[in-house]
Amino acid sequence: MQYTSLKKIRVIISIVFFVLITLVFIDYRNILPEEFAKVVLYLQFIPSLIKFINVLSLSVIGFVVVLILTLLFGRVYCSSICPLGVFIDIVSFISRKLKKKKRFRYKEPHNLLRYFLLAVTVIFFTAGSIYFILLLDPYSNFGRIITYFVNPVIILINNGVAGILENFNVYTIFPVEIQSIRFELWIYPMLFLILVTWMSFTDGRLFCNTICPVGTLLGLLSRFSWFKIRFDKENCTLCGRCTQVCKSDCLDFKEQIIDYSRCVECFNCLPVCTSDAIKYTYKKIGDHNTGDTKIKVSSLLNDYDKNKRKFLTLLLSVFAGSAIGSIKQDTQEEYKDSTVPEEKEFPVTPPGSLSIRNFTHNCTACALCVSACPSNVLQPSFNEYGLTGMMQPHMDYHTGYCNFECTRCSEVCPTGAILPVPEDEKTRIQMGIAKFVKENCIVHTEKTDCGACSEHCPTKAVKMVPYEGDLLIPEVTDDICIGCGACEFACPTTPFKAIYVDGHSIHEIAKEPEEEELEKLMGEEEFPF
Repeated sequence: MQYTSLKKIRVIISIVFFVLITLVFIDYRNILPEEFAKVVLYLQFIPSLIKFINVLSLSVIGFVVVLILTLLFGRVYCSSICPLGVFIDIVSFISRKLKKKKRFRYKEPHNLLRYFLLAVTVIFFTAGSIYFILLLDPYSNFGRIITYFVNPVIILINNGVAGILENFNVYTIFPVEIQSIRFELWIYPMLFLILVTWMSFTDGRLFCNTICPVGTLLGLLSRFSWFKIRFDKENCTLCGRCTQVCKSDCLDFKEQIIDYSRCVECFNCLPVCTSDAIKYTYKKIGDHNTGDTKIKVSSLLNDYDKNKRKFLTLLLSVFAGSAIGSIKQDTQEEYKDSTVPEEKEFPVTPPGSLSIRNFTHNCTACALCVSACPSNVLQPSFNEYGLTGMMQPHMDYHTGYCNFECTRCSEVCPTGAILPVPEDEKTRIQMGIAKFVKENCIVHTEKTDCGACSEHCPTKAVKMVPYEGDLLIPEVTDDICIGCGACEFACPTTPFKAIYVDGHSIHEIAKEPEEEELEKLMGEEEFPF
């Protein structure tokens, strides 16, 4: 009973991490300070590891701290720090409340499957591909769940409250545009959410100990941890209470053994033991009765055919229709459909990503930059980077444009896929160059004035030049264009834009606009009275 407080401490720590990380993803107003996300996400294993490889700085060694914690105390990362792990515990808790007679039991591990997934993930990552990390990383999957499914609900509630308060002339809360995400990109996050929820509801920590590569890796280390949950065989009465509350199915009270590779240090077993037969203690010198897992080599070969979970045979049930609005442009006039497709050689990656290769090799598609982007220009990709880059964000200038001095995505990125960029440098990063297609422009097709692209260009790289009679038509100055997409977003033609941004495979530095253009940009005019 002396260990009851350990579970309470673990629950409190878990709630704190879960709430703080969730706040990072639902901060659609960008209220939280710049350093908040860095501090809260410091101990997330995969983002910290990738960022350390990128920048080689001691300031991003959160993954090392996690490894040390694992060697000292076991898989405390999985039990308290990983947001997906805490989500799994919440689902498991609800399951136990709904099924009051539900009991866990010891089960053989699916070693062949989990070590195969870990090996494939490591091999691909070593070879330069982040594909399996993108699919299986618990932090990134949690981020996508919050961004894709929770954020829209919160914004809908915000907008509803704002509408009610507006009737009373209260404007402290104002409506916010809901992020527009392509429907097909919901399929994998939705399937993942269904899979994890089902596994958690029926078998507790099955996902963590079968599929998650981080859990498998830390499980290997936890066998050597200093503090462990151990059996006191002399006090044990074989009542089985400990096994019934073990959500990792790793505690066998009959054999009095614990599979430490699966134990997540939830401490559920400690307070239920009435005979003080289970203790959380360090290994003493000369103590040969440690209760370590009895691992047989043959079990690695035999468990492949034992009780395989058919967790991949799920029915695709993607809910249809969500109140996700797309950004509307101001223009109300109807024009003829444009006919010349946009021929983009490269997608546009965010400022600070340096290059397409650097971005796609380091982005885990956690969607934090997507949820933090104030203009909604960052959108998850479908085929822009190919199959292996699906869900990694790209600049979609049909839904928004990159604000001239905004650096929010570089401030929150936890992996270093988008490196921090000072505001004065950001305004000169050339992510791509605007391309003008005269055959799509309404000045050419409708013989009418427009100039929306030039009016919105922050560097005046798009100018209006004489065309026919009094008409003016756009012209692009490549060396001062930064590829922000303001021109493409403002262009009224559909379905193809008359001006669009073709990305650079490697970002470049644009020249500064001429002084006279800057003066025009500032709009320095005298008052007429």
